[in-house]
Amino acid sequence: MGSADVRLDRADIRNVGGKAIGLLRLDAAGIAVPPWRALEAAHGQAHLERVRSRNTSAPEGLSPRERALSEPLDASTEARIATILDELDCEFVAVRSSGLAEDGSDESLAGRFETVLGVRADDPGAIADSVRRCWASALPDAVPDEAEEPTAAETPMAVVIQKMVDPHAAGVAFTLDERVLVSAAYGLGEGLVSGAVDADSAVLDTAGGVLAERIGAKESAFRRVGGDVHELEVVPAERAESALSREQYRTLGKALAKITDALGPRQDVEFAFDDAGLHILQCRPVTATTPVPDLPVPVGIDDLVSAEKVAAGEARLWDNSNILESFNGPTSPLTFSTASNVYRHVYDGYARSLRVPRAQLKQVAEWTPHLLGQFYGRVYYDLLHWYRMVGIAPGYALNRRVLEVALGVGEPLDSRVARTLKPFTFRSPVHRLVSRAITTATYVRRIATVESFVDDFLREFDAIYARFDALDYDTMDGTEVLARFEELESELLRRWGPVMVLDAALLTLSGLLFALTKVLLPNAPEWFGFAAIAPGEDIESAEPAHALADMAALIDDEAVAERIRRGDPAEVYQWIREHGPVKLRSAADEYIDNYGYRSLDELKLEIPDLREDPSMLVVLLRAAMAGGAPNRGEDAEAYLDANLHGVRRRVYEALRRKTSAGAAARERLRFARTRAFGMVKRMVRAMGRDLAARGVLGEFDDVFFLTLDELRAQLRGGTASDGGDAARASVARRREALHLSRSVAGPARFWTSGPVSGRGELAELGFVARSGLPAAEVGDELSGVASSSGVAEGTVVVVDSPADIREGILVGYRTDPGWATALPAAKALLIERGSPLTHVAIIARELGIPTVVQIENLTSLLRDGMTVRVDATAGTVTVLSGAEESETTSDEEARR
Repeated sequence: MGSADVRLDRADIRNVGGKAIGLLRLDAAGIAVPPWRALEAAHGQAHLERVRSRNTSAPEGLSPRERALSEPLDASTEARIATILDELDCEFVAVRSSGLAEDGSDESLAGRFETVLGVRADDPGAIADSVRRCWASALPDAVPDEAEEPTAAETPMAVVIQKMVDPHAAGVAFTLDERVLVSAAYGLGEGLVSGAVDADSAVLDTAGGVLAERIGAKESAFRRVGGDVHELEVVPAERAESALSREQYRTLGKALAKITDALGPRQDVEFAFDDAGLHILQCRPVTATTPVPDLPVPVGIDDLVSAEKVAAGEARLWDNSNILESFNGPTSPLTFSTASNVYRHVYDGYARSLRVPRAQLKQVAEWTPHLLGQFYGRVYYDLLHWYRMVGIAPGYALNRRVLEVALGVGEPLDSRVARTLKPFTFRSPVHRLVSRAITTATYVRRIATVESFVDDFLREFDAIYARFDALDYDTMDGTEVLARFEELESELLRRWGPVMVLDAALLTLSGLLFALTKVLLPNAPEWFGFAAIAPGEDIESAEPAHALADMAALIDDEAVAERIRRGDPAEVYQWIREHGPVKLRSAADEYIDNYGYRSLDELKLEIPDLREDPSMLVVLLRAAMAGGAPNRGEDAEAYLDANLHGVRRRVYEALRRKTSAGAAARERLRFARTRAFGMVKRMVRAMGRDLAARGVLGEFDDVFFLTLDELRAQLRGGTASDGGDAARASVARRREALHLSRSVAGPARFWTSGPVSGRGELAELGFVARSGLPAAEVGDELSGVASSSGVAEGTVVVVDSPADIREGILVGYRTDPGWATALPAAKALLIERGSPLTHVAIIARELGIPTVVQIENLTSLLRDGMTVRVDATAGTVTVLSGAEESETTSDEEARR
């Protein structure tokens, strides 16, 4: 492909012009260019000289351009054109100008001269006319006052005659450093260049990946109609698909990369796609500043789904159960990847602590990185792996049943499937027997000493925490903060794995206690089983809630109370700091000093803690002020006094105390986890500020849209020139994905088979828009699992985060540990997901708040303003009035 008579190493721009030189360079670089030939500039020179020589005889009032168009071609030019057409041997050709100054590195003169598309190759008159139009386009279109020398633009030009392709789509691309700008339309690109059609615009990375895209309003195109391809065919139609597919963008990206390697950066490239694939039509240097358009950011499946890569047909079970307590709703990539990393290392360490052999540890390491998955920003358990995790310890049959209760899993796994989920395999039965005997002995010994083991861990944790808490991360650069983070990560994760035996032990102990309850107290109500193992009122994780209650008790001035209830939180906090009662000011300072690492969604790195946003203390204080005296309902101790005595009571109490101590120890570990995540929040913010200062990120909070591995890589080598564009593009896509995810409701549980391929499949799995979900009607009764007994009646307050909490019946899809400080506002607590053993359910029992969990479709059925009656002893919720009726009643009461 290319000129047979003019080779690149001998080409003279004065003979073939800038456009032909560009095509020669494309040919030499191996780029697919439609066949072409150059009609040398000497033919144009002779034509224009004849025009000038006839100036005196030409009709008055004609411009040089009009004279050039009327002058016939000479025999030499006609013969040369005939030879070119014979060599091209095609039906249609494009006739393009190729001037001396055209497509140069200093000035491209793009669009200044003529191009004629779709000229029939067997029509000599049309070909001759097209060639004359190219030559004439270099001449003035005004009648000169006197004889003038030709300008640079008027110098004779060559003409490129090129085989015409009949494309499905065509367009223009600009290669700009780390990005590529593309405009494309259906059919020929001429309509796009002229502005006659609505174009699709896209920003690509250098590999052809779409970073941003806007689809044109109409499907408009130049297409061949009959024999005339100049006719503009406009098809008005709203469309959802781009003129170019993702695969075509990638193909274009590869070709553009090849072009920039050969010709240099910043190229203006015209292209077309037909049945044969991609064709590069012409190429010139970009000579002007090209702004990046402000386009909506496309969201691909990789931005919506982060999960284990499995083969086609390989099944996975996803369940959000009580993972919602830690990661509510759409969660940032940094939080998700950090959590996945923690789970991986902790459970690898857990297996090592039970003395699992090295060969089996390698097998464990194959699935521990995939304990979690993320769909539309929501975090799910990769549940089959959790059953494998339970199988590391002895007692799998019992433990997996208790796991389902502890996680709040609504549907038990089929026993036949459960038995196939081995954490590892052995090369022989003898090896298996020996290894399991060692693991069982280690496990039993750990259960016997679990309280002292946890005490030892927490002492070490406190010392590590104090050491890292004393550092000022804002004075360090990002790489130094990363080093401190990885040091903290190493010290905590290698210690945390062994103490996870506590969770396994608690499963075993809880399972034994539930079994013993069925034997000794067969008629015990559902709430009793969970109340019996409550860890007690003085657990460390309840301290923030008690401290808030104490702070609320200091407010004895109604004017102060009203300011706190009604004012803007930031303004109220500032008022407390500057003008508030001394006791209240002192209590607020003490609270932030003691619990400043806490936040509303405590394990989400993107949520600021109280030190970063102390105004949230006002929100928590409002909740504490709204709380009343606890109504504990029926008491487990009283039930035991009435129904169990003698030796059976003593046996029961021995197991109960051991289980309750395990539950208390787990709460202490969770409190330590909250403190550790608070420390990580400080470090992440310092690292984000460093990356923003380097220009890698636009703003410091962009850091939450990187993964943990990406954050490490950027800090070790990222700069604005080598990593900034790619990082910012990822951030933009993931921000858009998070925004989209907030309008979607997700299923609690679903199976996948192989990789998820697109949004349509996600919809089939149950990810649907929140709008249009039906509400419960008056008289409807919802049922769930009783977690804390008691009866309450009040107005529904649907809560997405603790910041939304107001006095009433609190209704949430899930809770997180940050809710504990706001629970005093609740007359009752209703949770769609989670289990009676979650952190907030335990705290609610200690505060005497009637609680029901695992209420199917709760947050779609109940709406803000409804009135309901909660019987937490029976595990039921009855709708007394709808939201509109409740609002009307409230308005009438206010008027009275």
